[in-house]
Amino acid sequence: MSLPPLAALPANLQSSADKALSAFRATLAEKIQDFAAWPDERQGTFARVTAASDFVAEQARRDPAMLLALADSGELERSLAPGELRAQVAGLLEDCTEEDDLGRRLRRYRNRQQLRIIWRDLTRQADLAETCRDLSDLADACIDLAYHWLYSRHCAQFGTPIGRRSGQPQHLVVLGMGKLGAFELNLSSDIDLIFGYPEGGETEGAKRALDNQEFFTRLGQRLIKALDAITVDGFVFRVDMRLRPYGSSGPLVFSFNALEQYYQDQGRDWERYAMIKARVVGGDQAAGAQLLQVLRPFVYRRYLDFSAIEALRSMKQLIQQEVRRKGMTENVKLGSGGIREVEFIAQAFQLIHGGRDLSLQQRPLLTVLDTLEGQGYLPPPVVAELKEGYEFLRYTEHALQAIADRQTQMLPDSDLDRARVAFIMGFDDWAAFQERLMYWRGRVEWHFRQVIADPDEEEGGDGESCIGGEWLPLWEEALDEESACRQLGEAGFREPATAWRRLTDLRNGPQVRAMQRLGRERLDAFIPRLLNMTVEHGNPDLVLERVLPMVEKVARRSAYLVLLSENPGALQRLIELCAASPWIAEQITRFPLLLDELLNEGRLYRPPLAPELAAELRERLTRIPEDDLEQQMEALRHFKLAHSLRVAASEIAGTLPLMKVSDYLTWLAEAILEQVLALSWRYNVAKFGTPKRADGSLCDPDFIIVGYGKVGGLEFGHGSDLDLVFIHDGDPQAETDGAKPIDGAQFFTRLGQRIIHLLTTQTTSGALYEVDMRLRPSGAAGLLVSSLGAFQRYQENEAWTWEHQALVRARVLVGSPRVASAFEQVRLAVLGRERDLPKLRAEVSDMRAKMRDNLGTRETAAGTAPNAFEAAAAFDLKQDAGGIVDIEFMVQYAALAWSRQHPELVRYTDNIRILDGLEQADLLSGDEVRLLQEAYKAYRSAAHRQALQKQPGVVGGDQFNAERQGVMRIWRELGLN
Repeated sequence: MSLPPLAALPANLQSSADKALSAFRATLAEKIQDFAAWPDERQGTFARVTAASDFVAEQARRDPAMLLALADSGELERSLAPGELRAQVAGLLEDCTEEDDLGRRLRRYRNRQQLRIIWRDLTRQADLAETCRDLSDLADACIDLAYHWLYSRHCAQFGTPIGRRSGQPQHLVVLGMGKLGAFELNLSSDIDLIFGYPEGGETEGAKRALDNQEFFTRLGQRLIKALDAITVDGFVFRVDMRLRPYGSSGPLVFSFNALEQYYQDQGRDWERYAMIKARVVGGDQAAGAQLLQVLRPFVYRRYLDFSAIEALRSMKQLIQQEVRRKGMTENVKLGSGGIREVEFIAQAFQLIHGGRDLSLQQRPLLTVLDTLEGQGYLPPPVVAELKEGYEFLRYTEHALQAIADRQTQMLPDSDLDRARVAFIMGFDDWAAFQERLMYWRGRVEWHFRQVIADPDEEEGGDGESCIGGEWLPLWEEALDEESACRQLGEAGFREPATAWRRLTDLRNGPQVRAMQRLGRERLDAFIPRLLNMTVEHGNPDLVLERVLPMVEKVARRSAYLVLLSENPGALQRLIELCAASPWIAEQITRFPLLLDELLNEGRLYRPPLAPELAAELRERLTRIPEDDLEQQMEALRHFKLAHSLRVAASEIAGTLPLMKVSDYLTWLAEAILEQVLALSWRYNVAKFGTPKRADGSLCDPDFIIVGYGKVGGLEFGHGSDLDLVFIHDGDPQAETDGAKPIDGAQFFTRLGQRIIHLLTTQTTSGALYEVDMRLRPSGAAGLLVSSLGAFQRYQENEAWTWEHQALVRARVLVGSPRVASAFEQVRLAVLGRERDLPKLRAEVSDMRAKMRDNLGTRETAAGTAPNAFEAAAAFDLKQDAGGIVDIEFMVQYAALAWSRQHPELVRYTDNIRILDGLEQADLLSGDEVRLLQEAYKAYRSAAHRQALQKQPGVVGGDQFNAERQGVMRIWRELGLN
């Protein structure tokens, strides 16, 4: 939202302003002239601020010199530069020698800054972001500089703490939690801290050694006293240590090992929630960063964690009970539609998805909301409302706290304070403010319910009934088999006995029997929901057959069951897709992380275009440390699985036609290859140095990956292999420039090996692709990576005709643009050479005959026997006569035969556009081209459908008769046999 407007000072606050001015003047004495010299605008601002804030009025009366000094410094009218506040505190403590004086200086400085911050907040010279940042910077500076001041004196008294394992001096790590961690402190926040230290040991350099635990406990106590104790000067910050392990009953400080052990073994859901915003605010920053890295897996699970919603829902219920018990419904933080609900919405997504989507591993709430919009988790209008509502609530919170510097979020009940809050928020009166506040609380509560509310609770219902409750007795074996089968049959199951057996096998199977209590409760809640939706499908038997294996697979990871229970739309999509395709059912069963893709229907059925694909994968990998190969490989695999599912879902839904399916799957492969090449290149260069070109300059990378076959021809399908050839244009003899140099030939060979390793290694998420390198020069007997010159010589002097046929569909997928251009020139020259047409026809025909003999349907002589068109016979869409390969061979023959006279024939690598070129060159008639194109698309579409049904590419012999006859006729007319 924009800043709240400045309202005119109402008459009922004028007396407060007059009273404050009178008290201030009375204390100024001889400095009255300094105040009189203030510009009229500042004097008017003084009246506005003191009318609204008793704290500012009191500070001005108690310490008028401080306010005059602030005004003279110009800080009331300008923002502080980054680091300026810390530098001021550091200068303040430079000559401080006594601990009591440390506390006094910090408190007076805090009062000065608090006055400045409230002044700028109430006059709208500072927005919410600046106010929160200044308060958080103030806390950071006071905590860290007070700690270092105390540490040196503590060491002088008790010795320096030394790590038993490292032998190095130890420092405390101060973690700031909650709003402090996220740079979101409010005007009167306490600060939630946790103290840790790297390792055990004892102090050295004093008469009596102290255990490190005791040393840091005493130091922590001194730090808390320096900040928290209330003196005549007030306090610096109220310190709350209750978020530490075991809360108030636990030790004050913990070693890193103890912290890791606690969170691993005993960490509770609310502690994960609290740890999201943890940040090192004092002490050893480097050690603190290591600690947060160690604790990250506790906060962000590597799988989808919808159990977080259950935990947040429980926390919210506890808060609501407390709110009702204490009469806190007027609390703008904890009450319904309050600040905490916006935080819960953001943190629900962070806890659920943050382990896999690293962009969500952030602290500031508004930044997280922007990310939720950018990554498609929440639509822009929702995010806009949440942000505006949150900012209104935060401005309201600051207005409440600015009055008396009290930590409160309760709406006032006195007329005076209500008038102040309305005035601060820019409203004419309390009623107008209250109306706007209730509007925003209503909108926040509504959005909160959409995310956090229990799906069993219907609007206005009592929440007692549960979806699918009629199926609970059947699942819990409260019914005998006859009654269970009758219920299943009446609900629409064609084979109720089989369905009953499947459910019984699941319930009594080893996976379910081994489940812990919580997991079993989640399964018992999920199965009735599943059955409730299954019977609404036209073929419930098929749904159960395909979905129950997935349920059994994820039974031990019951967070997936929570995901589906919490998201009825995702469960509905799971049922629809599994019923439509056993391939999809198998993919989701093998890789349950794909369930995440079912959450967003808009994203599921709208896969991104090539540039967006590449950018998304690039962004994902940039968030992973360069040396974390395991995470990189998992990220690549998850990306491929997720987008393959989205393409298959779109194909089933009819939102993607066949040609677009192949385009998307090809783009997906290219995006992955681009990153695999980049990762492999970086790894090899780091290890061996950069290879060189013939002129001595460094390669960058002077390497290309050439795609043949389906990926080259833009006809990639689900489960297709990658036919690849690697080519470089470096100097094979010159050594790399690294610490462990190797020659260029070795470097590029190892680069190729690394690429294949990244593509084919089996991880928990499977392999990326199967890779076939047999189309490289000399096949399996040749070098893994060829130089461009060697590739050209081989193609010109040694390659067989079938290798030139393959070259028709060869295309550079990724790599150096310069080498790609040089490769294309070689390709065009080789394909466009003069050829002996009778010899070419014979060689193409012989190769096709061999393929039919080896791969075609034997019972029909590969589609050429009289019985080939009978319904009882089989037609292999790819290999039999009149099928896919016949069309591909004709296209390749035509390209080799006529591209010398018509070079445009080999401009493209896909069959459809080459056929267009044959028509434009009058080499085939328009009718012939359309026949071949339509037949080719029809065959491939059928093959795609078969693949999604996990069926081989074979149909009945009575199908595609006209297409096959037409293809065979054109084959003969071209002189092929």
